[in-house]
Amino acid sequence: MAVHLRPGPIAEVVIDFPPVNALPAAGWLTLAETLTTAGADPATRVVVLSAEGRGFCAGVDIKEMRRTPGHTALLAANHGCAAAFAAVYDCPVPVIAAIHGFCLGGGIGLAGNADLIVATADATFGLPEVDRGALGAATHLSRLVPQHLMRTMVYTCRALTAEQLHAWGSITEISETSRLRQTALRLAEEIAAKDPVVIRRAKESLNAIDPVDVKRSYRLEQGFTFELNLNGAGDRARERFGA
Repeated sequence: MAVHLRPGPIAEVVIDFPPVNALPAAGWLTLAETLTTAGADPATRVVVLSAEGRGFCAGVDIKEMRRTPGHTALLAANHGCAAAFAAVYDCPVPVIAAIHGFCLGGGIGLAGNADLIVATADATFGLPEVDRGALGAATHLSRLVPQHLMRTMVYTCRALTAEQLHAWGSITEISETSRLRQTALRLAEEIAAKDPVVIRRAKESLNAIDPVDVKRSYRLEQGFTFELNLNGAGDRARERFGA
């Protein structure tokens, strides 16, 4: 289990936590550190974030929470997710998320904070948090779909297809599964060919004009997750998940 970094002008950060890329708390922190390292290299012009295995990301490792007494694992996962999502957003160069299979929970946090998304035709996107007794990443889902659709997805835990998100303009390009990496790299090369000083200022300026402070908004959502765990709803949901 690891996060891999392939440095270069187009740096590739690859999530690899089989079988479904449900990251443990330490994995989220490692992902944050790797993304920060990639962006801090002055030679980096674009970062491509992708994953190995059956899908892009299934969110947090709920089994880790179930086997850890108290709220230690929950708190660590929440801090790790916040750090990883922020590392995507704060990366000084554009981040392209290359998504295959499923993108759920924390995966939405990563994708929603990315600058561009390419995905395979079979990719699905959803927030099953309500069924898991948690809240969070509606902040990032709001960057992918309109408000009422976001609310529908949160309340029902329904997922959307890549084709549906492509129709909204949230996904830049749909790719064949076998060509996902090439599709992401081709888009990255187009951006990397621009003046790197201008691109870095463009990223900084676009973050500066965002109507929502994504980091503050997500931490507010996490506060409601803490409440659900204090009143027992979170534990009940996790027990049902593991049954």
